[in-house]
Amino acid sequence: MNMPQPGSPQVAARPSIPAVRITAVRAAPLFGESPKGGWSAEIKPEDSIHAIIAVHTDAGITGYGSVFTDGRLAEAALKVLEPLFLGENALEPERVSEKLHQNTFWMGRGGTLTHTISGIDIALWDILGKVTGLPVGRLLGGTYRQRVQPYCSLLMEEPARMRDVVADYRAKGFRAFKIGWGPFGRAQDVKLDEAIVRAAREGIGADAKLFVDAGASDALWPHGLKWAMRSAEMLKDYEVGWFEEALRPDAIDDFCHLRRVSPVPIAGGEVLTRRQSFIPWLTRGALDIVQPDVTKVGGISEQRRIAWMAYDFGVKYIGHGWNTALGVAADLQLATAFPDVDLVEFIGGSPYVDGILAEPFTLDAEGYLSIPEKPGLGVEIDPDKLARYTPDVRSLLAP
Repeated sequence: MNMPQPGSPQVAARPSIPAVRITAVRAAPLFGESPKGGWSAEIKPEDSIHAIIAVHTDAGITGYGSVFTDGRLAEAALKVLEPLFLGENALEPERVSEKLHQNTFWMGRGGTLTHTISGIDIALWDILGKVTGLPVGRLLGGTYRQRVQPYCSLLMEEPARMRDVVADYRAKGFRAFKIGWGPFGRAQDVKLDEAIVRAAREGIGADAKLFVDAGASDALWPHGLKWAMRSAEMLKDYEVGWFEEALRPDAIDDFCHLRRVSPVPIAGGEVLTRRQSFIPWLTRGALDIVQPDVTKVGGISEQRRIAWMAYDFGVKYIGHGWNTALGVAADLQLATAFPDVDLVEFIGGSPYVDGILAEPFTLDAEGYLSIPEKPGLGVEIDPDKLARYTPDVRSLLAP
């Protein structure tokens, strides 16, 4: 069979896409309504724990991303990174992000710089999608689904309050829930721990999915392996779908043992950054479910490599989505690109998720979120809404 040769009349010439150069990257710290985290040193509304990133280009196209860190740290990180990204081709997110990682290793891998690179990387994928006219999920190689189920992520409360809170979100249409942090484990009262979980199960009903997050990455976590094993046995009785952060985040040997003996799946990984950090957790069989955070781990470029690596090891990937609406948008695009992703995290009641987009996320009748099919991340920031949470939104949006 004779195949057309390049340059022959049978092959149509394809126009090349010229480089789109980065002219500026800006960060907008979010203040004013930061959601509680259930941490020992609790987040105050005026604290900054998230920032929005804007990457501007000489083509007049701007991409947006999200960073899970104090926005003032992100602003400082951009000054360090600026000589490395100015003038780079925004259509090459993986190469540009890897350049930033490789040339800042000596300043500390995994901290503020890595978190900030995450936001830049997400924004670069947003730009690539806008230039090509494709959603990020398709650029990542596939469209396995058009919608995905969000699980409503809520802080644990005292039992009576817990029952009411989850019932309220059930009434709003959610059919999957994660409760975490708060008094669970911290009060050192196993009866209270069980009462909280029982109340949540009663509030959402027998047909809803329930997950539990101990939050053992919190400061000075008081428990170890024996507590985690006992708690896992208790969670089984309430049909809990996974037990998250049951142990201190560096206790890999204990995680390996817990996973072997636990009657419920074991999840974790939100504090790890860069793909290399996940290798021992996957090769040693420490987790049933791995939960990298796209706004911390290095962005979409890193997240997709971790997700495929997990898939090859038979470990389920579900992103840690405790971030802004732009982080949720990135998680949704990743969710469409992998064969076995059936859940995304969605903070219940966070203004930074519900209150900054021109078209906020909405649940369908079955409690699912549609995955945006517009180019890039598929969402649009509303400047007037965002201005409520950042002191100078114009500097973020101006090229």
